[in-house]
Amino acid sequence: MSDDLAQARNPERRTDLRWASDGAAPSAPETVDARYIVSRLSDAGRTLLALPAGPHNIHLLHASMEVMRMAVDAADADADRLRPRPPSAGSIDLMDDALSWISLIPRDRYVLRRIIGSRCLVSPVTGRHLYSWRRLGTLLGADHKAIKRWHDQGIDMIVRALNRRGTRNG
Repeated sequence: MSDDLAQARNPERRTDLRWASDGAAPSAPETVDARYIVSRLSDAGRTLLALPAGPHNIHLLHASMEVMRMAVDAADADADRLRPRPPSAGSIDLMDDALSWISLIPRDRYVLRRIIGSRCLVSPVTGRHLYSWRRLGTLLGADHKAIKRWHDQGIDMIVRALNRRGTRNG
């Protein structure tokens, strides 16, 4: 496991990206690394789950992905619980950009896409991942250590693709 991923998994070391008060997008590093990708994907998952429940969730860019449908269903199931503030338009734009990165993983590696998409879902109320490594392992019928390794491979694919294209926002 790379040092970047180890730091990204430690919430105390993670730096959240937020939109500036003037509406400018947060500055990104010249070349992205695994820590940046994991941080942006976690923020995107948190933003996705903070969206208010309603019919507009059906029209999300990534609603066709099974993981995103599960997230919307999970958010609807928790409707009676304490709800976070709805995300800003800037946060939603960042979410769309980050979630589009999952499509940079080749289609034939759909298990990696599923792991990355599931693992990015973070509760906006508790700050915890909805799917632990062990739970993902159980769902996919694999060892949790293999799930972590596959997650790292998927993140590395995204990093390489973004650095090759020379852009961070899809």
